[in-house]
Amino acid sequence: MQKVILRGGGDLASGIAIKLIRCGYKVVITELEKPLSVRRKVSFSEAVYDGAITIEGITGRKVGSASEALNMLEGNDIPVLVDPNLAILKEATFSALIDSRLKKSEQNYFIQDDLFIVGLGPGFSPGKNCHAAIETERGHTLGRVYWTGTTNADTGLPEGDARRVFRAPCTGIVRVITDIGATVQAGELMAQVGEMDVHAPISGVIRGMIRDGTLIQSGVKLGDVDARNDPSYCTTVSDKAFAVAGGVLEALIVHQNRKNAS
Repeated sequence: MQKVILRGGGDLASGIAIKLIRCGYKVVITELEKPLSVRRKVSFSEAVYDGAITIEGITGRKVGSASEALNMLEGNDIPVLVDPNLAILKEATFSALIDSRLKKSEQNYFIQDDLFIVGLGPGFSPGKNCHAAIETERGHTLGRVYWTGTTNADTGLPEGDARRVFRAPCTGIVRVITDIGATVQAGELMAQVGEMDVHAPISGVIRGMIRDGTLIQSGVKLGDVDARNDPSYCTTVSDKAFAVAGGVLEALIVHQNRKNAS
């Protein structure tokens, strides 16, 4: 049984978790005390708030300790543990660590032979702070595994139609008026941050929205509107998430094959 730590439980991470579970891996997700996932309907991080969430038939459940997380691996559910500093690594051995937080800045990991480290997107350089890096930018190389070099640099811009993304206009508490899955027209009121209104940037379905009651900083991504106007996209893993998950799975298998051959 190969045990893997997935650092972060957002939508891309959750697609990876589902892919790995389906392929026979055991996964523990570690999260912050107050995650800020936008695509909440497809993010196992929501278990931190609600206790559990089921995505495409797989359930993530919040656990209160590393020992509880390890015991849950005997079943079919994914343990979601609040452990931002990876203290669980002091209590158990894992075959791999996948950093799926998408921090988009250089991460400080010490490369060691007994823990295979996979990094997602900008900030990871194989041989420096990970063993393999996975491309997360949409395009020709999405999901590609890098054993040398680096992934594409962060552009700082939303992929596709940049208008789809809306951000907090100020620092304040979020009040959600129209939530994920609802159809909105351009200009329609969707939420408030503090005393400021947030209107739909384009017409479509709200695919992502920060959790109601969240304290958010000015300029942080609040959500996005999908012009394809299909509510089912709000509750199913995206093509991008599964493409990245495929890269992660490839990296794990190649690494294991190399170990077996040595």
